[in-house]
Order: sequence, then structure tokens, then C-alpha cells
Amino acid sequence: MNQDDFNQQLCSFLTAATTPFHAVDQMTARLKTAGFIRLADDSQWQLKPGGRYFLTRNDSSLVAFIAGSDCPPAAGMRIIGAHTDSPCLMVKPTPELHSHGLFQLGVQVYGGALLNPWFDRDLSLAGRVSYLSHQGKLYVALVDFRAAIATIPSLAIHLDREANNSRAINPQTAIVPVLGQLADEQKLDFRALLQARVQQEHPHCEVQQILDYELSFYDTQPPALIGLHQEFIASARLDNLLSCFTGLQALLQSDGTVSSLLICNDHEEVGSLSTSGAHGPLLASVLNRLAGSHSDYAALAERSMIISADNAHAVHPNFADRHDENHGPRLNSGPVIKVNASQRYATNSETSGFFRMLAALEEVPVQSFVVRNDMACGSTVGPITAGVTGIRTLDIGVPTLGMHSIRELAGARDAWNLSRILRRFCNHAGPLCAG
Repeated sequence: MNQDDFNQQLCSFLTAATTPFHAVDQMTARLKTAGFIRLADDSQWQLKPGGRYFLTRNDSSLVAFIAGSDCPPAAGMRIIGAHTDSPCLMVKPTPELHSHGLFQLGVQVYGGALLNPWFDRDLSLAGRVSYLSHQGKLYVALVDFRAAIATIPSLAIHLDREANNSRAINPQTAIVPVLGQLADEQKLDFRALLQARVQQEHPHCEVQQILDYELSFYDTQPPALIGLHQEFIASARLDNLLSCFTGLQALLQSDGTVSSLLICNDHEEVGSLSTSGAHGPLLASVLNRLAGSHSDYAALAERSMIISADNAHAVHPNFADRHDENHGPRLNSGPVIKVNASQRYATNSETSGFFRMLAALEEVPVQSFVVRNDMACGSTVGPITAGVTGIRTLDIGVPTLGMHSIRELAGARDAWNLSRILRRFCNHAGPLCAG
């Protein structure tokens, strides 16, 4: 696969993966096509050397792994970590609002979203729905309206002359999507609308009643290669579906001789503390089952390495002073090693040195990011995963502009170059630590 093919497939994945549920669904389909076998948490695993397997948790997190034909899991796992969730607007349980002839839905802000870019966008709605069948059984289904069904109109500047100077956004009152126009006394039942959508997307489902849902709005503008020479990728959810896709491609291209694993957790943007988050038991549970015993797990942890892949802050040409002067990563100049002395990132000199070694073998440049001392540092799943598993960890990512916006920007070469390093990582037959 060349860079152009990689980016086209990345854009197709981003288009389809409108929620964490849809991201896992897309990855599952690709894994099945590649011969990976689905496992269940509540059953015995019969694993074979060279076997390819995966499992999901909450339909929104995924673990896929290869039991190496020449290097079993206890001899060391090459682990790639990413997350499936992105900041968004999630529909409230009782969302219907009828105001001045318009039908709106109340939403909650999920994660640290930049709110300004949500105004005046063509929005759609997607997620997971639980329903009661005519047989009285509980089922879940994924839905995605795909079409533009909502928008959040800006307040005209004529009604707020200070809009360009000091407008503050109240997330309770200002970020309320408009879905339609109603007659004066007309009322709409959102669950009834949702039931019709489930039946449209899944005609075989016999839906008696919508019980509940996890739905989020998203921008319908598709991903695109932009720039004078198409040197950029513009899309929603680059943070962090770009890393999910890149890690998946690396695993799919593994030759299977050594043991490798991809984990894509949900809920990173809200702290990772959930059954499907990095602070939950998913990864440790899988690794313990692969090891087989406490002593073998200790050996696995000592011999393994985790590369936590999450987007990094590229230097913004209009706000270059927000970066440390020696640590301003540029788009299309290589993946970024993220370092923080307070352990907001899990990188140490051993894991970063190993990554630089792999990058040099692929002739891929590497950059570094360190936050300014007078600014707070964000974090990712790296330190959490390291703490949960006891495995040496590295935090890296593709440089990105507009992070946590409804539409983000990355370099067209960076994801491709990162995939080459991660592919080499998944196929690395030597030790994963210093000699």
C-alpha cells in the first residue's frame, strides 16, 4: 500500500466511523476480512500459534492480537494503544425542546470540545440504541442518519455587536441543535422518530419500544485532502481515529511471527474510567489470559512495550508563542514523541530511543513535543495503561492543528509515515528493551 492508497482508505474509514460504536464496527469488519477470529470474554479461549483474534467491549472498544508463531505472548507483546472517542455533542435522555415553532434537541458536551466551530454546520446524528422487541427481549442496534438533519445557528452580529470581541458560549443555552419547524401546537416524540430510523436501517428488527440510546451529533462534511498540493488531511475525529486506523493497518500487515496487539479504548476524552476505558480492566484482563499465570504475566510485562498513539499539537503559525521554542512540531515533518517530566506522558529515554531506532530504519523523521512550563499539559491513555499493566510505554502522535475542533487538520504524509514505523514495530523480532 502506498501513501495515496493509505490516505484514501483513511478518509473512507473516517467517513464511516461517526461514533466509537461505528469505529469499532468498521474495524471489526476489516479484521474479519483479514481472517481474525472473534473471541468472547465469557468463554474459554483456544488459541493457536500464529492465530489472529479480536474481541470488543461495550461495542465501543476493541482488542485485536496475533499470537506469534515464533514468539508467544509471554516472550513479549508489541502493543499499540489508541482511543475511539472524540469530543462531541450527545443527546440528553429527555431531549425534546419546542420553542418558537422550532424543534430542538438538548445535548450534553462530551469531552473538551471547542464549541465555536459547531455553529452553522450541517449536522447528522449517530450512535447506539437499545430497544425492546415484540418478543419482549432486549437488543441493541447502531443507527446513523447520514443526512444533514440539524444545525446550530449563530446569533447574528446585528444582535450582538461584541460577538467578535467577547462573546462567551453558554453550553446549556447556546449549543442546542435545531432539527425542524413545527406548527404552533405540534409536538414531536424523539423516541418515535428514532424507532422509525432503527426500522429503516434494520428492517429485520421488530422494534416494539425504544428503551434508551447513546447518540451524538457530527459534522456531515466528509474528510478531504486539501492544500495547494493536497498536503493536508482535513476531517472530523482525527483525534483519535487516525491513530486507530494507523494501528489497525500496522497489525493487519504483520507477518505473524511475533506477538502483537492493538487496543482501542473508549472514553479517553472524559478520563478513561469505565469498563471500556483505558483505566478499566480490559487490557490487563486480555494480557493475563494470554500469559496464563502470574509468573508468565510478569515475564510478559517485562518483555513487552506499548506505543500509545494519540495526536500531538502542531505549532500554529498564528500562535507560535504557545509552544516551547525548541519543541514546535510541524505538519508533514514526522510523528511526534511526547515528553512530560510530570508523567502526563509515559515516555522515557528507553522507549523513545527504541522508537527513534525504528523510525531510522524506515528513514522517517521524528519530532518532539514538550509543553511550555507556564502551561498545563494534557494527557492520554499512555500513563494510564502503563500504570494498569506495568509495561514500559511511549507516547507519540501525528502533529495536528485544530485539535478538539469539529474539523481538524493533519499532514498527508504523517499518518502514512507513522504506519510504516508501527508496522516495523509489529514485526520486530528482537527484544523490546535495551540490552
